[in-house]
Amino acid sequence: MSSVSPDKRRKMESALNQLKKHTVVVADTGDFNAIDEYKPQDATTNPSLILAAAKMPAYQHLLDQAIKYGIAKGGTEEEQVANTMDKLFVTFGLEILKLVPGRVSTEVDARLSFDKDEMVAKALRLIALYEEAGISKERVLIKLSSTWEGIQAGKDLEEKHGVHCNMTLLFSFAQAVACAEAQVTLISPFVGRIFDWYKENTDRKSYEPHEDPGVLSVTKIFNYYKKYGYSTVVMGASFRNTGQVKALTGCDLLTISPGLLAELSEDHSTVTQMLTVEKAKACDLEKIHLDEKAFRWQHNEDRMAVEKLSDGIRKFAADAIKLETMIKEKILNVKNGQ
Repeated sequence: MSSVSPDKRRKMESALNQLKKHTVVVADTGDFNAIDEYKPQDATTNPSLILAAAKMPAYQHLLDQAIKYGIAKGGTEEEQVANTMDKLFVTFGLEILKLVPGRVSTEVDARLSFDKDEMVAKALRLIALYEEAGISKERVLIKLSSTWEGIQAGKDLEEKHGVHCNMTLLFSFAQAVACAEAQVTLISPFVGRIFDWYKENTDRKSYEPHEDPGVLSVTKIFNYYKKYGYSTVVMGASFRNTGQVKALTGCDLLTISPGLLAELSEDHSTVTQMLTVEKAKACDLEKIHLDEKAFRWQHNEDRMAVEKLSDGIRKFAADAIKLETMIKEKILNVKNGQ
């Protein structure tokens, strides 16, 4: 029998380990070393994270593999670049799946955010590449922008193809309601980017975690989903500090950057479960239904969400273009024997 009291043991235990008792911890990175260090259940990637990782010398061999594949597939320069990009995203995903027991999230090009059919086609292409490499679609979440078209693409992928989706760039309650009604697997509401907007657009520059607008947004969504028994799960994303993370203890999943995972592993303060199904059931949120017109109106009423969704799509698209430019140069070098 251990003579250490439960309170003392909790003090010795890191905030990260305490958090893992209530919430599935996910690593938000394309850097395998970080994933290996913090032992998350799942990992998420996006175009910006893949771009950052593709610039690191340690991952050049993966870029080279993807370029070889793209060239071998043939076609126009545009097709070779597109095939290389798809292969690169999946190659990073495959490496990540060697390190996590759960799933990896791979993102569909943000430039397709307003084209439902193209998003579905790209998602199925990514899943086919995973399956060619021996990975079942059960271990992959396809990330889609939470536009109306993205949400409907998610609905189709889930219903008709059995492909699990992670709806990203989610900032408004309307987006969350539409995702739940579409019965997608998971949503990623962006805590930190909501916080950023309020800091930039109001007089208030700091918040206690429990009154942080990003934390309040995710709490409301979690409560609504649990109160009305939706199957879609909530994965808080885009954190600016560990206070925001700890204030969402009990959320289904939280995806956290390596920097904040490091802080949480060195923090030995007590972590309390803040979100529970019991509290959710007791909340006074009313059930609503959103068709396309109602969704567009309600989302449009939220200035923060409109601006952050547009900005997020533009930023991911810009990073995809940077990655394409890098790939084009490398393809040219390979062809010229450099």
